[in-house]
Amino acid sequence: MELIKVAADSRSTAVAGAIAGVIRERGRVDVQAIGAGAVNQAIKAVVIARGYLELDGIDIVCIPSFTEVEIDGQERTAVRLTIEAR
Repeated sequence: MELIKVAADSRSTAVAGAIAGVIRERGRVDVQAIGAGAVNQAIKAVVIARGYLELDGIDIVCIPSFTEVEIDGQERTAVRLTIEAR
């Protein structure tokens, strides 16, 4: 499974391009974000990617969930968006 990590300073259009590329190749991708700014960029990227993929006749769905990740020895809660072609 491909995992795209998004930060608060990630460009949403660049992330959207990555999402669209993986969906075209594999049909499914996970996007992970930690923090409000990162989640905001990730959600915007999903919306933009949906527009990119719509031109190819591909519709996507987004399934949100929480996951625990370890960063510098500390456990953090991340938002994981599973994106699949419908």
